Amino acid sequence: MRKSMKVTNTLNFNALRLVVVLFFSFSSCQFAIGQSANKAEIAKVEKILSELGTYATDVLLDEEGKSRCDYNMIEGKWYPYEEPWHTGQIIYGLLEAYRVTNEERFLTAATKAGDWWTSLEIKDHPKLKGMVNAQHADHAGDVIVFATVSDGSAGLFELHKVTKVDKYARVPTQAGAWMLENMCEMDLGLCYDSADPETGEVYKEYSPFHRDKKNQTIKDVARPNNEGSIFLDMYRYTSNEKYKDAFIKLCNSVLETQDEHGLWMDFMPNHIDVNTFHPRFNLWYAESLLNGYDLTGDEKYLVGAKKTVDRYVEAQLESGVIYYENFLDGTYTKNSICGSAVAFNALLMIRLEGYGYGSDLYKERIKLSSDWLIKNQFATDHPDENLRGAIMNIRTRYRKNKHWIVNRDVGSSFGLRFFAAYHDYLQVK
Repeated sequence: MRKSMKVTNTLNFNALRLVVVLFFSFSSCQFAIGQSANKAEIAKVEKILSELGTYATDVLLDEEGKSRCDYNMIEGKWYPYEEPWHTGQIIYGLLEAYRVTNEERFLTAATKAGDWWTSLEIKDHPKLKGMVNAQHADHAGDVIVFATVSDGSAGLFELHKVTKVDKYARVPTQAGAWMLENMCEMDLGLCYDSADPETGEVYKEYSPFHRDKKNQTIKDVARPNNEGSIFLDMYRYTSNEKYKDAFIKLCNSVLETQDEHGLWMDFMPNHIDVNTFHPRFNLWYAESLLNGYDLTGDEKYLVGAKKTVDRYVEAQLESGVIYYENFLDGTYTKNSICGSAVAFNALLMIRLEGYGYGSDLYKERIKLSSDWLIKNQFATDHPDENLRGAIMNIRTRYRKNKHWIVNRDVGSSFGLRFFAAYHDYLQVK
């Protein structure tokens, strides 16, 4: 009897040991497979970063160093569109690609672009001295626009961090100081959108973005204008508390004016009259809220940013695409495809994941966004050299009495920023 029990116990022990060995073997195998898949994904990301960086360096930036902006695919011609902010975003993207790949040519191209941007400094105008001549140059006309400065300024401050060349932070800081003094109503938490490049007059009762609208209100001519977080960068550069206070006030204004959809429908380029929201504008504000959290540690900014990101997650289709024109009821127009929105929202999801505000859905959408951007990259051997390696960002309009179909540079510049962040994200996984 005892011998039988001993044999049984031995068999049970051996069976248990086998189960444990098999379990750990299976777990090790799964871990190895996961590591291999992660390495393959990282290699894929590094490849596209190099390709996008090459496209930005060789195609998007012209001989002066500024962005060529909009490529009309019917005419085969480039057209300018808010060159200062588009150039600044390319600088930012190239610096991110340089950080990951260590390809010096990306830093060289970013520096050339920074030299062009800082050349916009106004030095001899009696009223505009210190400002930059950042003109919209599209439907708003030849007017200086607050966001045309601030949407590009982050790239300049990043360039200063990398090169330690003072002008890359000094020039946008001077411009921001001019805007704070002349264009901001901090008691309202708003900054006027535009100024006349000839006279220096700030438009406080009329907006060139609403030419045909009579009886314009403050919300037609001013916004929180926290895109690009310029006052935060100025504070970090100068340690001047005035700029820190300005940034926090605008962050609070952004929260106060956010609606139940997580959007800012009272301000253009959202259109409350037809219930459409812009594919990037609201994400700029969400990004500024994340920056506000970085500065203050106040979680209310994370909550506000997440609300916006979640709205864009709803707008993203199962394929991964986000269209340019989205309606509040969930419908959309298919004629324009916004790769920059796909990249930008995924970038913000990565940041929220890092703050502990992520979800399984975010993880799925980050991967989905990466896959979509890779699938919708123009071939690097495309017959048209103006599109080789670009991320799809197609904008369709009716202009000059014909259909106007362009691929815009921002798909690639935001793509660079996203893939660099995604590379970091994969390293941590």
